[in-house]
Amino acid sequence: MQLDALDLRILAELQEDGSLTNVELARRVHLSPSPCLARVKAMEAAGVIERYVALANAKLLGLGLNVFINISLKSQAKEALADFERRIAEHDQVMECYLMTGDSDYLIRVAVPDIAALERFILEQLTPIPGIEKIRSSFALKQVRYKTALPLPGRS
Repeated sequence: MQLDALDLRILAELQEDGSLTNVELARRVHLSPSPCLARVKAMEAAGVIERYVALANAKLLGLGLNVFINISLKSQAKEALADFERRIAEHDQVMECYLMTGDSDYLIRVAVPDIAALERFILEQLTPIPGIEKIRSSFALKQVRYKTALPLPGRS
């Protein structure tokens, strides 16, 4: 799907506030509601807009500890990678998981209440996953920036 400037304005507004009504969205992008809704539906159908979510405050939910964990696997075989990815996706504490360049290392970010919960996660849920060779953790001392909106072409 080729996005024009109006589509990008609509997308920017929705990335900022996905709960906007179509009428409010149309007003913000200077379009009437019917064509605005048609553009949103087209972006949804094309997969440009994947879903709408509510962003919760982790600290207010008692999940004040963000930990980045680097995991090295013993094997780089496709099956070993797929098995690890399937198993790591089963854990609610895992907020993100990336396969990194190099020796089949993964970087995950977990949200937990405290050090004791992190210890339980590592010992009871992470360590039993077959094929893990090494686990290294880094703690986030302070969140300097957090955003969910992607940078859009032609916008700065």
